[in-house]
Amino acid sequence: MQAVLLALLPGIIVSVAVHGPGVLAAMLYCSVGAVGAEAAILALRQRPLGPPLGDFTAILTGVLLGLCLPPWLPWWQPLLAGALATGVGKQLFGGLGQNPFNPAMVGYVMLLVSLPASLAMWPADASTAWNLPGAYWWGLGDGSAVDGWTGATPLDAMRNGLRAQLTTTEVLQSLTNDQAGLLAAAWAAGGLWLWRCRVIQWRIPLAVLAGTALPALIGQAIDADRFAPLSFHLLQGATVFGAIFIATDPVSASTTPRGRLVFGFGIGLLTWVIRSYGDYPDGFAFAVLLMNMLVPLIDARTVPRVYGQERSS
Repeated sequence: MQAVLLALLPGIIVSVAVHGPGVLAAMLYCSVGAVGAEAAILALRQRPLGPPLGDFTAILTGVLLGLCLPPWLPWWQPLLAGALATGVGKQLFGGLGQNPFNPAMVGYVMLLVSLPASLAMWPADASTAWNLPGAYWWGLGDGSAVDGWTGATPLDAMRNGLRAQLTTTEVLQSLTNDQAGLLAAAWAAGGLWLWRCRVIQWRIPLAVLAGTALPALIGQAIDADRFAPLSFHLLQGATVFGAIFIATDPVSASTTPRGRLVFGFGIGLLTWVIRSYGDYPDGFAFAVLLMNMLVPLIDARTVPRVYGQERSS
């Protein structure tokens, strides 16, 4: 878990540069909520606090969740999301190793379903992010000033533009997000370091990217004015970040070699489907949770054959 936190540093630095210091506030409040909820539930269950809190899983959950949330949220919303992530996403099922769902995505989806308008509060550009009064970065504001400075994310603009009968080219020309490639490269750099350290394997991240890329290429070949191009799907939203740091969760992901490929490809495919046809701009979190539910079936059907034994029917 400490290695994953270190691998997140390049992306965190770029995120702060792009979205402002509010990113640090979101991670802080999510981490406090995650650790606090875990400690409270462990105390109620009369379990020792040291080992569960000392393994950095709750802090990592809070950091990952904070990176998924807009930096302008009032302080209690990321705090609540962090508490839901570990309280409902992990401790409700018995703690680390027993949770079938990714805790960070549980907290994100619960907050998204409950407060959808809040999760659209992203800054219009980097200059807006740094010009916001410093008191609000740490949750001292009420959020009323944010409405005048927020703009739709590129994924949301793409969805609404296509529904307004604009072509993909017209929508893309209206979007300016030069930082997307730099941010994706920062996450990829951290992922490569984790792979070199053998903290994660290559199957799930590459399968997620392939699951997103294949339908994107097919969609462009069928109707280039209706479907976003491959570069847009890979650089926008949570694609690279999620493929490396979310989908590879060692507890809720598939555990067999072939199963990891199926699991990752399913996440990428569902993400593209939700982005293209669903009501949410980016469906990565929903895709992860849906594939988490299929992990027992995937693992059961992809168990490697033991050498010297016949394959079971």
